[in-house]
Amino acid sequence: MSEVEFHVGNAKICLVQGDITDTDVDAIVNAANSSLMGGGGVDGAIHQRGGPKILEECKHLRAREWPGGLPTGKAAVTTGGNLKAKYVIHTVGPIWHGGNQREPELLAEAYLNSSKLAVSKGMKTVAFPSISTGAYRYPVEKASRIALVAIRDFLETEDSIEKVIFVLFSRDDLEIYKEVGKEVMGQHR
Repeated sequence: MSEVEFHVGNAKICLVQGDITDTDVDAIVNAANSSLMGGGGVDGAIHQRGGPKILEECKHLRAREWPGGLPTGKAAVTTGGNLKAKYVIHTVGPIWHGGNQREPELLAEAYLNSSKLAVSKGMKTVAFPSISTGAYRYPVEKASRIALVAIRDFLETEDSIEKVIFVLFSRDDLEIYKEVGKEVMGQHR
């Protein structure tokens, strides 16, 4: 189903347009807000489709590990509830303020910490949205470059993940990710 596929080591990176809540992978990544209580965009869709079990586990995470909320760039995992994915990895991307408030570094951390968490839980397939490019207004071209480079570099040193799918909501976002992907991957298949 993938529109574009890149190979990094033994892994594949696929770029598709679609609804991340329909993706059949070990984990989907939620572009969450720090409260972990659901919200709009991807976050709201995941909570709605996944059902109350996700919110219940998010409340436990807040009580046990993140009483002040999940910090930007960090990641936490819950069940996938009613989703096809077994798990949801929640991460908080940065709000765009022009790029001078550590936004690139924090966005890369969101991708890397989510990936590290997936590996630590034995996950082989992970789907990401375009973190921070919706309500947080991160420019898609800048965000896609950070996302693709972070995942490429991670997969070059970590061989337990077999497939990463970037599920882009719009055709325009997919086209941007394709162009940036061809450039940063140095190969296209």
